Amino acid sequence: MRLQDYAPRPAHLKWLLDSDPAIRWQLMRDLTGEAANAIAAERSRIATEGWGAQLLALQSPAGNWGGPKDVDIMRKVNPKLSEDDAGLLITMYTLVVLKDLGLDPTSKEARKMIDRVEKRLVFKRLNNRPFLHGETEPCINGRILGLGSYFKEPNAALANQLLSEQLEDGGWNCEAPKSRRSSFHTTICVLEGLLEYERAGRKSAAVTKARKRAENYLLERRMFRSLRTGEIIDKRWLRFSFPTFWHFDVLRGLDYLRNAGVKPDSRVREAIEAVIDRRHQNGRWPLNLLHPEHIPLKMETDVGSASRWNTLRALRVLRWYSNSMS
Repeated sequence: MRLQDYAPRPAHLKWLLDSDPAIRWQLMRDLTGEAANAIAAERSRIATEGWGAQLLALQSPAGNWGGPKDVDIMRKVNPKLSEDDAGLLITMYTLVVLKDLGLDPTSKEARKMIDRVEKRLVFKRLNNRPFLHGETEPCINGRILGLGSYFKEPNAALANQLLSEQLEDGGWNCEAPKSRRSSFHTTICVLEGLLEYERAGRKSAAVTKARKRAENYLLERRMFRSLRTGEIIDKRWLRFSFPTFWHFDVLRGLDYLRNAGVKPDSRVREAIEAVIDRRHQNGRWPLNLLHPEHIPLKMETDVGSASRWNTLRALRVLRWYSNSMS
């Protein structure tokens, strides 16, 4: 595996730059090494241009995203959802995308947006518990912990709840305690939330220990293999999407490790090879699939076409791995 063959080339960089501010600022930060002020200036445009501005404009005065048609789509995906819960899931997924875009949480647009969420959204089935206080499932609460930590303030009670729910094998599962075996899907959602919580100034020995245990849960399984049999757990994890919603895939897992500053070792090599295998001959990574969950904005491209999100994330994951090998 010659990683230098997969370094970003000028044509790839030009194609990525010819896109949305959310792509450009992350490219400038992670791949081209621009000056901090230039990166900040590009990032500031997310609130007023492109996908970020479009999503912000779609928030209702009540604080939520999604109308009746959007709710119907979500309830077709999961018929057990009430209208209220389907609407809150759409809102949560939209907030996650805004965070993934890198919307500056200190911008006036972000402050207005999250203030609406904080003051007006509740879980009705939980006696009107405020949305940012979380609910009962760790896959949801991991996301909400990350959103609150990024856009508003870290929630210690929610973090402690998640720590108390960590399973013996190191991960989490929304089906616990019925299931004592962790889920990659739930574990990645909680890991991302705990990382944001630490970065919001709540770093502690307990949180770091929990995160390291969960990272090892993924690494011991080579990011996609059964610990018991060595078989691929789900071949869909080798196909990459954006937005990811609650779904784990190898690229999402590797990009988390990169973002968390984990030093890669031999346990990620096969996953790195899987990322390389997904690259098209033109040097770009396609959108391999779209998950059935929903936000009220189509992002970027069609399945099978070159994806700037997947290409950006794949290139920075390969650089992270390559830098550790040099």
